[in-house]
Amino acid sequence: MKITAAVLHQSGGHQQPYAGTAPLAVGPVTLADPLPGELLVRIDAAGICHSDLSVINGDRPRPMPMALGHEAAATVIAPGDPADSQFAVGDRVVLLFLPACGDCVPCRSGQAYLCANGAAANGEGRLLRGGYRLSDSDGQPIHHHLGVSAFASHAVVDRRSAVKVDADIPPEIAALFGCAVLTGVGAVMNDAAVRPGESVIIYGLGGVGLAALLGALASGAQPLFAVDPSPDKRALAIELGAARAVAPEEAASLPMADVVIETVGRATVLADAYRAARRGGRIVTVGLPNPSEMFSIPAVSLVADAKTISGSYMGSAIPARDIPRYVALWRAGRLPVERLLTSVNPLSAINELMDELAAGRAIRQIVLPG
Repeated sequence: MKITAAVLHQSGGHQQPYAGTAPLAVGPVTLADPLPGELLVRIDAAGICHSDLSVINGDRPRPMPMALGHEAAATVIAPGDPADSQFAVGDRVVLLFLPACGDCVPCRSGQAYLCANGAAANGEGRLLRGGYRLSDSDGQPIHHHLGVSAFASHAVVDRRSAVKVDADIPPEIAALFGCAVLTGVGAVMNDAAVRPGESVIIYGLGGVGLAALLGALASGAQPLFAVDPSPDKRALAIELGAARAVAPEEAASLPMADVVIETVGRATVLADAYRAARRGGRIVTVGLPNPSEMFSIPAVSLVADAKTISGSYMGSAIPARDIPRYVALWRAGRLPVERLLTSVNPLSAINELMDELAAGRAIRQIVLPG
């Protein structure tokens, strides 16, 4: 079938503003039918994440051409297997940026968020079952972004890239649970395991950072601090419940914390986050720096200060378990995810929206591909 998608033909080397150079070409592409075990979905809303921008600017090299987008809410149009008992036509689903094969060592060990086969498929820009379902007018394949390619009117995804949710959740809200909330809240609840009364510092107040802040508040963190260069984002953090929110140059004035969450994706910020944790403290990083960046700390401090530092991918989540939990917290008013939403826009504005994200003026921008 013919669909509309935003396709990147070159990773890196694009001049800003992107509104002028238009690295993402929005236009018609061909989408093949789903195979058994896959789903044809209509994209109802897609969030713009820094991981998308990182492919455009070259920080996260990917095979080209690639249809971008990985955070989305969608409606099932057709399962690849008509006998699929899990998904039915009309189901509302949240899409995931890492399908879990269920067979590799991490999956069998309860760490499906580290699925080796899913990660390999994502790195190669293909779907988990192999190959591509997108092609251009010449029949040449277009790579899939993280198994989703959500900046499009429709997509074919592996059924393991979808979690069913209630249809009454607005799509622009439901989309946020697939990446920002899953990653940020999961880092706090699954990796840091923040306990009531523990002090927390959040470095970076983008979509993931503010989701982490919401998760820390829901976990009973007290006091909660935030660090970000944007005055508007710092003001929002205070509105949401942070005790203080400071610019990076003022971060040294904050007291050391039990838990520090780093979401910026820069090695220098991770080093700051490590220093900000108290002796015996826990540091969790979810940012994705350029692969060339190196992180250095005094080796003796790991023992002498007994700090723990850990990486968190996809919030170390079990999506089928955690997304319903986070939705329940949202319904109860304890996880006001809607506060992350900056704007709702047509897909045609995608390049301008990337400029807003690159400038740090946006938290989560949503596109409505339809």
